[in-house]
Amino acid sequence: MKVNFGKMLFNQVQQCGDKTALVNIERNRRFTFKELHAITNKVCHMMKNQFDMGVGDVYVNLLENDNNSLLSHWLWKGEATGAWLNYRDSLDEHLYQIDYVNPKIIFVENAILEKEHYYKAFRERNIEIIVMDKPEKGMPGVHYLWDLLENESDEETNVEYDKDQHIVLYRFTGGTTGRGKCAMYTLRNKLGAMNQTYAYTEELFNEHSKFLHVTPLSHASSLIVLPVYFKGGTNYTINIPDLELLCKTVQEHRLTSTFVVPTLLYRLLELGLESKYDLSSLERIIYGASPMSPAKLEDLQSKFGNVFVQGYGSTEAWPLVAVLGLKDHIIETDEDRQRLTSAGRPLPGVELAIMDEAGKEVPLGEIGEIWIRSESVIPGYYRAPEETTSGFSEGGHWKSGDLGYMDSAGYVYIVDRKKDMIITGGFNVYAVEVENVINSHPAVQQSVVVGIPHEQWGETVMAEVVLKENQVVTDVELTEFMKSKLGSYKIPKIIHFVDELPVTAVGKVLRRFVRDKYWKETARNVH
Repeated sequence: MKVNFGKMLFNQVQQCGDKTALVNIERNRRFTFKELHAITNKVCHMMKNQFDMGVGDVYVNLLENDNNSLLSHWLWKGEATGAWLNYRDSLDEHLYQIDYVNPKIIFVENAILEKEHYYKAFRERNIEIIVMDKPEKGMPGVHYLWDLLENESDEETNVEYDKDQHIVLYRFTGGTTGRGKCAMYTLRNKLGAMNQTYAYTEELFNEHSKFLHVTPLSHASSLIVLPVYFKGGTNYTINIPDLELLCKTVQEHRLTSTFVVPTLLYRLLELGLESKYDLSSLERIIYGASPMSPAKLEDLQSKFGNVFVQGYGSTEAWPLVAVLGLKDHIIETDEDRQRLTSAGRPLPGVELAIMDEAGKEVPLGEIGEIWIRSESVIPGYYRAPEETTSGFSEGGHWKSGDLGYMDSAGYVYIVDRKKDMIITGGFNVYAVEVENVINSHPAVQQSVVVGIPHEQWGETVMAEVVLKENQVVTDVELTEFMKSKLGSYKIPKIIHFVDELPVTAVGKVLRRFVRDKYWKETARNVH
């Protein structure tokens, strides 16, 4: 089926023309629906006319939120395929991903070129470089965006492509268990994800939505852009997940919603910023990317009220595919409290099944691997046929690698990542369950649980724990605390107190980094 994405955006401009579509807080920049459409039409024409970007060609966005919000979704009006890189990844990771997709041009922040090796690496690869701010000096192969746009037309692009075949975007998976794979997205995936959010029984976005993007738009926060845009709401961006800036922005602009990871919310609690700033305009705080400690969630609700919504999804099954909504967060009974540990229920249009090792669905309540099929599930990984074959069923399900179960009411409970399950003395231990108990201790800010080598049991359970500021607890006291809540084989035999845990740019704990410290001297990563 052919589709003209530019026409879809133009139709929205006809309805919302002079209303504000996008606000970049740190750049003090705003665009109406009409202005955003016209400028990005120019960008698409510039790429075609000045750099001969057509079908099969790739451009890379290595940008912070303010600029990525301007040059992300809207460039799908053109023929080229985009690739979004995490601005805060390392040079090594950036170059690995750039070499993987082989772009013709790269949109970068000026500060990137000031870092050692970046400019030279780009030029060695014959990549044309487009910067967002006026360069202080001329450099071969470096172009200033706004100079390039000066003589370009803002007329419609009139580009049509197959909704199911043309790849509009490449994104690399998070890589918490290894080097990230390159996910491919069609426009059907992106519009399917949007329609899944619209189908949820509770209205998540509307024409009055003023949504703040805090976490990187190269990652999960981008899932909100189109749902807000096509409802006639306004997207706001900040570049760094700074809590003071977040709260100040919500207060000054009376923002209605945002997306954050649990680690940010934990820190927000600790700093007590809800008493310093007026955050009463917030109607929705969507959280995801990693599980929330139920004890911390109840504490947050006591401060902010019932405004929390959990979203579950992944790079491959583009969020949201399951939601734990406002009504689900109301706590009146022990059963309600138990529900908070779930990832919610599948959205309309999503097939979510719990499968055994043979790919057969297990009975309700039994643990298996979560498989997902919907229009938002990607067709596979770029240049990786073996990973695509192993990661997807013949029928089109994505095999998530998450272990979980579904109850009789349709709520999905994730107990761990399949690859991170700890097997100690023949017993299975799910790290998330142990972490939730540790995190419920009043002195604990965050923890990570991994299996480490043990001569007798194969693996033993170990925890690294970050305490709240000015809080003290011993490993003996923490162990006693866990005894009434966990079976003895699940309680960490070793507890290390650390100042911080390694996390990705979007706040996911890099369990692999912790685990690797203890397995580096072994020939295998499991016993």
